[in-house]
Amino acid sequence: MRIISGKYKSRRIQVPANLKARPTTDFARESLFNVLNNLVDWEESTVLDLFSGTGSIALEFVSRGCPFVISVEASQNHYNFICKTQEILGAKELFPIKADVFKYLQSVKQKFDLIFADPPYDLPDAAKIPFLILEKDMLKEGGIFVMEHSKKLNFSHLPLFKKERKYGNVHFSFFEKE
Repeated sequence: MRIISGKYKSRRIQVPANLKARPTTDFARESLFNVLNNLVDWEESTVLDLFSGTGSIALEFVSRGCPFVISVEASQNHYNFICKTQEILGAKELFPIKADVFKYLQSVKQKFDLIFADPPYDLPDAAKIPFLILEKDMLKEGGIFVMEHSKKLNFSHLPLFKKERKYGNVHFSFFEKE
């Protein structure tokens, strides 16, 4: 795993073989952050990373200057890896939470500038995630929600949907609260 930009730029973190995550490819991650660079003031953004996996996206947010990033991951092994990586980097802006994302979304009261969700592509309830986030009004004014998903899902009919970007098999749907 490689951090693309910011204060941890080019840092490589060895991901153990026992982690079963499907990390966002470097190409797709770099493309995503190129789009976000034009939309986000990193130093002012509170971020929620759902289905954090290896934590690569959350760490990219921290590396770019986000002062508060919550990383939600249900797997104990993945959560432990995120915590260990946080410790190695000294990333005090990262707040890992070990929780089921759906239960977390039911209980969270906070609003965010940026929410990123990358559920497993075969997760049966993946299509519900945008509904839950939009229904709970979790975005601050001007906030952005990005959902990574397979080509099987289409969210263009939902409120706040702005665009979809495709990078190989990786699709990102962008929602903006204006």
